[in-house]
Amino acid sequence: MKSLWDEQQAAELGDDLLAVRVYTSRLLGREPSLVLHGGGNTSVKARVENLFGEAESVLYVKGSGWDLASIEKPGFAPVRLDVLHKMARLESLNDSDMVNAQRAAMLDPNAPNPSVEAILHAIIPFAFVDHTHADAVVTISNTADGEARLREIYGDDVLILPYIMPGFILARQVYEKTAGIDWSKLTGIVLMHHGLFTFADDGQESYENMIDLVSKAEAFLNERAPVKPATSTSASINLKQLAAMRRCVSAARGVPVLAQLDSEADAVDFSARPDVAEIACRGPLTPDHVIRTKRIAMIVGDDAEASVSAFSEDYHSYFKRNHNGALTCLDPAPRWGLWPRRGALSFGTTPGECRIIADISRHTMQAIARAEALGGWKTLPETDIFELEYWELEQAKLKKGGTVPEFQGKIALVTGAASGIGAACVESLLARGAVVAALDINAAITTRFPAASVLGIVCDMTDPDAIRRAVEACIHRFGGLDIIVSNAGVFPASNRIEQMDADLWQQSMLLNLTSHQRLMQETIPYLKLGIDPAMVIIASKNVPAPGPGAAAYSAAKAGLTQLARVAALELGGDGIRVNVLHPNAVFDTAIWTDEVLQKRAASYGLSVQDYKTNNVLKREVRSTHVAELASAMAGNVFACTTGAQLPVDGGNERVV
Repeated sequence: MKSLWDEQQAAELGDDLLAVRVYTSRLLGREPSLVLHGGGNTSVKARVENLFGEAESVLYVKGSGWDLASIEKPGFAPVRLDVLHKMARLESLNDSDMVNAQRAAMLDPNAPNPSVEAILHAIIPFAFVDHTHADAVVTISNTADGEARLREIYGDDVLILPYIMPGFILARQVYEKTAGIDWSKLTGIVLMHHGLFTFADDGQESYENMIDLVSKAEAFLNERAPVKPATSTSASINLKQLAAMRRCVSAARGVPVLAQLDSEADAVDFSARPDVAEIACRGPLTPDHVIRTKRIAMIVGDDAEASVSAFSEDYHSYFKRNHNGALTCLDPAPRWGLWPRRGALSFGTTPGECRIIADISRHTMQAIARAEALGGWKTLPETDIFELEYWELEQAKLKKGGTVPEFQGKIALVTGAASGIGAACVESLLARGAVVAALDINAAITTRFPAASVLGIVCDMTDPDAIRRAVEACIHRFGGLDIIVSNAGVFPASNRIEQMDADLWQQSMLLNLTSHQRLMQETIPYLKLGIDPAMVIIASKNVPAPGPGAAAYSAAKAGLTQLARVAALELGGDGIRVNVLHPNAVFDTAIWTDEVLQKRAASYGLSVQDYKTNNVLKREVRSTHVAELASAMAGNVFACTTGAQLPVDGGNERVV
């Protein structure tokens, strides 16, 4: 591991200790093998002047909710150092009282909660303290002879302490173990199965101590257990099995989740190990990870439902073995899984949660593989893992709850999504927490929306193979399908029946009717495996009130409406709702070109402006109005409605 310290950047910070602390914290946070998603913490001690002009010693320690990779000065909580020292001398203190006492000792009441390891940082008698969960160090500690190997690597330069629960009891252990110790002879402290602390009165020295100690552990691993190239061949992915698995995990968790597959070569290689079911079920890389990933991985078998059920039953047994009668059992759903010869799965309610779980599982798989090569992967006993998973501070978070977006964890597919009604539907669904596969023939669809939550797919809806590939890409990316907004269409140029061009008629039928039927065919098998599945069909006012010169469009949309009605009848038994919207004169869509507007207005003997507001409410209907109603139809408000047709037209006299 190389130092990222930059002399020029550091010189610009001057004597501002907190600025240096921010800088070196970010250097640590940039390296995933040191710090993953909020893990690790840093601090600096400084003298500051209070409101009364008095100098006070303060510990600036990383605050809860901040990530080292992006931390700023406000991310460090200022806590009075003398109070932390007094707390360290207490014989006992529960962690809830510790958190309250730390908060009461803060100089800034608006700062974030201090790290639960603030006391530990305080008793280390150096200005700068760095703490990481370095993969290499933790990997070595998670072997049968881990402590002996670490002593071989570090000699007397590093104090090695057995694992103990984070919080007050950890701080108290270090306080007792270091009483009378000569700190000048130490460059770090290893907490077995937890991580590494380094320290110094100079920010660069503390940071580079970390880099040096981790580099020694990496060199040891590279010599004794080098990373081997992947050799396994991936197996084909049964997308229906993936969707079924995702539905079962959602049921176990009690909320919809996404299921994302890591099919990179190293993940496939690990999943293909003959001993994967045994080694992946010994425990996490660090106890801290249990909050994100639970204790073990789910091993996927041929039956998705049976795999999830087996994991849930095992989790309930684990809880019964370890709880004290006063705890609330967490949901028994897996957070990550191993699908033999296919890779690693992450299950999360958002793409962000999936990414965090995938990152942690990737590091865990590599650590397990190297530890096995080093003599055997050995984690903490499950009682220690349980203690952290059901820590009083974590249990307190359950009671706070929070508002969850209606469609969080749900997966939608929208056609004609690059502009107009389709684009507005994507935005509306995203605002409600869904992820979306956005289809359009326009290549701009691939960059039109945020990449994490939207899969933009170029798709010609008149091509059956393209539709199938797009649907499969959606399932592969997100794990299933819950909501369809079938919107793609075209408004042909006005043409009276006797003058109708055959190609124009066929084009309208193909895109405005047949493509929707083909989309239904491809998506229904996955909707049947979805969560409260719903299909919203975008038809037209021309169904109840056709206009002259629009025979090709009106006939196709009428056929589409009839198709939707039949679908509602056929799919109701599977819990799939199918409803229809009939927009009219939505002028901020691609089909309403200036030419079309002028021709349609002229056919009614109206000016363009009068034509735009030619409804009972005298209002212009916009794409967002249609999109909001489409989202409502896909949601709880319409939970008991199927086969409905609703106008979005400002009130049309011919329809009313």
